[in-house]
Amino acid sequence: MRTLIKVLAACSGFCLLAPAALAAGEAEAWPTKPLTFVVPFTPGGITDNTSRLLAQKLGEKLGQQVVVDNRPGAGGSIGVDSALRQPADGYTLIYGTQGTHAANLALYRNVRYDPIKDFTPVHGLSESPLVLVINPNRPFKTVPELVAYAKQNPGKLNFGSAGAGTGTHLTAELFQTTAGIKLTHVPYKGSSPAITDLIAGNLDLMFDYAAVVLPFVQSGKLKALAVTGKARLAGAPDLPTVAELGYPAAESSAWGVMFVASKTPAPIVKRLADAMADVIVNPDVLAATEKFGSVPMRGMRGEKLDAFVKSELTRWREVVQNSGAKLE
Repeated sequence: MRTLIKVLAACSGFCLLAPAALAAGEAEAWPTKPLTFVVPFTPGGITDNTSRLLAQKLGEKLGQQVVVDNRPGAGGSIGVDSALRQPADGYTLIYGTQGTHAANLALYRNVRYDPIKDFTPVHGLSESPLVLVINPNRPFKTVPELVAYAKQNPGKLNFGSAGAGTGTHLTAELFQTTAGIKLTHVPYKGSSPAITDLIAGNLDLMFDYAAVVLPFVQSGKLKALAVTGKARLAGAPDLPTVAELGYPAAESSAWGVMFVASKTPAPIVKRLADAMADVIVNPDVLAATEKFGSVPMRGMRGEKLDAFVKSELTRWREVVQNSGAKLE
């Protein structure tokens, strides 16, 4: 009888260990089929173009095709939510941003995922600072002059954005809170009409991405005053950062991070992180990153990346709440 109990106990132990051993074996063999890279934005934009190059280089690194799946809507939340409905096996990758994993939680009423509990951040992709541009005919020509004018004329200056809740909107909200000024927001359906009105003199200022506004700055149609990133832009080395001008709290960048579902096996997360560490510094990727005025997020993984995502969630939630912006 004792022998039978020992045998049953041994079998029970084996049965408990078998799934773990199987999972470890699957993780070691991964990937054995194509992967899907969910990009929760429309095709053709900067994010989409970047993600396709990243997917190509990652596929070459892993020896399997990585297919981009565009699933736009609700600021990216729809695509992210759809990705979570797939198995947590490392075959579904997610392009997350400060919108999908930070601001959207305060902007939208029905976000159905928890950006911290439901995801594991794999590796940072790139950061894209924004540029503060003004109509050249305005009476202020520098950031200190702009701030002084705005304090003397609260609410008189208006700024355009690509839409309520976008990075172009929230960056301006962050700046006015930091500088202690009051501006009037004029939302548009995209950057192009806003920039057209800024050039025409119907707007006073705007924050937008370097790849979008620098051509207009170079042609003299707009004047650039500052960049929101940690460092000056390679394409505009004379343009000071907001921190250099005395507003370090206004420093910000739009960022992209690769995520997977939180229950994805740790060995797969590590293999993905190792691969992405090489991909983001691939010469072709670096050239594209610089073209878009972005910088690769070197070394942004593990605990450092976890802390970054959590801090960004807190930061942008506060910015949204202070702005009063709400979207359905």
